[in-house]
Amino acid sequence: MACTALTKGRGLDCNRISGGVKFIYFGVYDQFTAPIETVGIVEASGEVTDIEMGAGTGLYRYSMPMGVASVTDTIVGSRDNGTIYYTPTAQVLFNRLTKEDQNQIKLLGATKVVIFAQLNQQLANGHDVIICLGRVNGMEAEPFPMVADYTTNPFDNTAFTNVSITTS
Repeated sequence: MACTALTKGRGLDCNRISGGVKFIYFGVYDQFTAPIETVGIVEASGEVTDIEMGAGTGLYRYSMPMGVASVTDTIVGSRDNGTIYYTPTAQVLFNRLTKEDQNQIKLLGATKVVIFAQLNQQLANGHDVIICLGRVNGMEAEPFPMVADYTTNPFDNTAFTNVSITTS
């Protein structure tokens, strides 16, 4: 008999035709003053509920035109070792780059980051789904969790009081 807690499959709903990423938010991993907290992360409903950043720091928002960004969470298992790990990936295409844009992208590549992706997928209340990549160790080891639903604007909930968002 197999040793499993698997209870169901997964189909596609009719809302899947307008997916993609609206915004990518980058945060420098070392600027978070506490671990990014989750509730029930082991459960399917686990979600990020608390983000704290140091004063004068914040998230950097990049707007994504439709179809130029995606996020994936690759599950890799070893039957021999009995282990599972996850490889979260954010893939973005930047066009019309300036010299300054290229310098910022070079800095991103040299920095350990946490990424939040605001999707073109909506919850039942009309709010966009936001996911977090790199919560544990800056883009390593765990599957990405959802971020707790916001009140009016993204990141206005829980302890996000110190998070500023820079768009340009």
